[in-house]
Amino acid sequence: MTLDIVQMVLVTVLAAATPLILAGIGELVAERSGVLNLGVEGMMIFGAAVSFAVAVQTGSTFLGALGGAGAGLLLAALFGILTVGLAANQVASGLSLTILGLGLSGLVGANYVGMKRDPAPHLSLPGLTDLPGLGRLVFGQDAFVYTAVALVAAVSWFLWRTRAGLTLRAIGDDHVATHALGLKVRKVRFLSVLFGGACAGLGGAYLALAYTPFWSPGMTAGRGWIALALVVFASWRPLRVAAGALLFGGATVLQLHAQAAGLGLPGQLLSALPYLATILALVLLSLGQRHGGSLAPASLGRVFTPSR
Repeated sequence: MTLDIVQMVLVTVLAAATPLILAGIGELVAERSGVLNLGVEGMMIFGAAVSFAVAVQTGSTFLGALGGAGAGLLLAALFGILTVGLAANQVASGLSLTILGLGLSGLVGANYVGMKRDPAPHLSLPGLTDLPGLGRLVFGQDAFVYTAVALVAAVSWFLWRTRAGLTLRAIGDDHVATHALGLKVRKVRFLSVLFGGACAGLGGAYLALAYTPFWSPGMTAGRGWIALALVVFASWRPLRVAAGALLFGGATVLQLHAQAAGLGLPGQLLSALPYLATILALVLLSLGQRHGGSLAPASLGRVFTPSR
């Protein structure tokens, strides 16, 4: 019985962490290339709305997930045109995209508020999923969870084991020098932004199609901002993004259990625990790095204008 309880808690934590892993990994790639995208929240909520609408209309979770990723990709393309192509301010453009995404999600999801559908199917392997201990955790998840795990491994390999990944990191550290060497700075950054937007949209799709399989305005509840903070907390490393997301997921589960236990504390305070835990982690990380310098890409957030 104890193993079953532990397994249930771990499954719940992983479910809460999955949208953060998806959005955080995409943002990490964008920031590694030197682009600060503050529009993650808008891309997530727009992806959630579009994915749910597509899934309801087609009856397909897979098409819904593609729709969510495509919605995030669309907003990312607009962001990339503004910041990479037209050299607009990245902070202002990102905040504008968040507002735009929130508005578009309300428009797309207007006819689906409160509507429910069956959640994304989970893997079921006879003899493996029912194993005591970690059976359901390892062999009983939905495709979104396995995609998130695969993305962490793939991005980690790409950034530190491939020539293209080295190029991307070099551009994020010094776009002037890499441009002088003949590297296509704007192309790499634009593709990185597109990848980040697709991941953010997929994270939103997970919320609407698997985590809470219904559409509600504002259902991302600030997860896009948490994903941005997790990239900093992770020192721009994929495995640490996953660890930070699991920390947030654990704090989310903890506050739910605390409310169920009736501790006498205000529900609003308990609901704020995951966000307070993230802020505390960022503060501790900043204190630890005070004497070691910043680990952020040196060109992060800086506008690139190629010399003629």
